[in-house]
Amino acid sequence: MHEQDKPKGDFDRRDFLKVAGAAGLSTLLAQPKPSWGASETPIKIGMVDPITSTFAALGHSEIKGAQFAEAEINKTGGILGRPLQLLVEDGAGNPGTSVDKVSRLVSQDKVDFLMGTVNSASSLAVSQFASQHNKLFVCTGGHVDSLTGKECKSTTFRTCSTTWMLTAGDFETLYKKFGKKWYFLTTDYAFGQSEQADYTTQLKRVGGTVVGSALVPVGATDFSSYLIDVKAKAPQVLCLLLAGNDQVNCMKQIAQFGINKDIAVGGALFELEQAQALPEAARYGWWTMEWYWNQPKTPHVADFVKRFAAANKGEYPTARVWFGYATTHAIRLAVERAKSTETAKVVKAMEGLVLPPEIALQPGAPAYRAEDHQLMIGMFPGHVIQTGTYPNLFEVSSIVPGAQLALPPSQTGCVLPRA
Repeated sequence: MHEQDKPKGDFDRRDFLKVAGAAGLSTLLAQPKPSWGASETPIKIGMVDPITSTFAALGHSEIKGAQFAEAEINKTGGILGRPLQLLVEDGAGNPGTSVDKVSRLVSQDKVDFLMGTVNSASSLAVSQFASQHNKLFVCTGGHVDSLTGKECKSTTFRTCSTTWMLTAGDFETLYKKFGKKWYFLTTDYAFGQSEQADYTTQLKRVGGTVVGSALVPVGATDFSSYLIDVKAKAPQVLCLLLAGNDQVNCMKQIAQFGINKDIAVGGALFELEQAQALPEAARYGWWTMEWYWNQPKTPHVADFVKRFAAANKGEYPTARVWFGYATTHAIRLAVERAKSTETAKVVKAMEGLVLPPEIALQPGAPAYRAEDHQLMIGMFPGHVIQTGTYPNLFEVSSIVPGAQLALPPSQTGCVLPRA
């Protein structure tokens, strides 16, 4: 049985603290100690993200961002005069485990709202649960189009982009710069399959061809058989649609095979966490970031980076950090706008909510579209700097407004009930 398929419903919070402590992450899970009196009832957000599994590094970053926002909010008076309490559980990148954990957060911890997830299958499962239990769920990091498309729910919002936005972010660069003969190496679950479908649609529109493709199980460690086929098919572009540690391991083996010397390698999503984990020889390719710390012309970004680094031992914020940070603040803004924690009222307040510049931390004014609850964030296409040193590991070529790339609501397949 694959690790991610094992039943994990017995993984309780004490087990989680043991894992977190072993990884030096116990501080991430420390409960806040606000200065309010004991009689004050906190507003609770339950966050389920992967602390273990191939997606762990990404989950850790989202939690750090959310907890950084939590500290800011409590330092400045909380929400509606009440302390904010973030309760974190490990979803282990597994849909069943994630639903078990949100069920516990709702039934035992009595959380007011839900947020989190990295794995798209987990995002869909938690969205379904939240809808059934009338809880606001804001997805931080699961990208599959259908979450705010054909499987959208009135109680679900999403902060990260769709796979369509990710692929549209750098598709034109890839095909114009390198060619129209592509090979897809794709992670075999909802996220990767959605990315490949979106890229294929765009490739066919310009007369391109798919010369080969392979679906890779999550957690794969040996990519040699796939890479032998890639060399045999000789594409102009190897489109790498993996995630988390899987992408890191595959990029290392591509470099060992020397494939990146002869074939352009790129894809939709790249993360600073992955760039940090790669040796210099395996840093290459053209990708899309969803947020980047180096935005000299954007107000508030430099100050945010400085504050976050000071609170996190010099660590720079990543897109995943920003997802957790922006989502926590978005929930705060919606509650304050609604003057209530009632789900229906907060959902209504979230619709059309514009992130202020100090929270958006990017050009423009990203808003959660009322029609499908998708946040219109910008895309940051560019390329990896092979000889760069942390945190200068990626060069952004442009910042493309999300609304310019996203499918219009009428084409997403989302139909939300209207009062």
